[in-house]
Amino acid sequence: MNIDLYQDVILTVNMPEHGLSAGDVGTLVERHVVPGWELGYSVEFFDMTGGTVAVVTAPASQFRAPTSADRPSARSLTAASGS
Repeated sequence: MNIDLYQDVILTVNMPEHGLSAGDVGTLVERHVVPGWELGYSVEFFDMTGGTVAVVTAPASQFRAPTSADRPSARSLTAASGS
């Protein structure tokens, strides 16, 4: 998957340690190329007010590009998750 920097990506796995769920949308902020390893991305996730929720670095296989079939949605964090 080749996605341009600063484009949206969709998380395909849950990352509870970062408060993220599969389907969350983030912005690709860095691409990591290490010979012999899978391509990696650093992705920044925001809340609806523009505040940073998390910046994660993970293999490219844990993200996908958005398609015209995707629809935005919102979910609220519960008090148990720290917000």
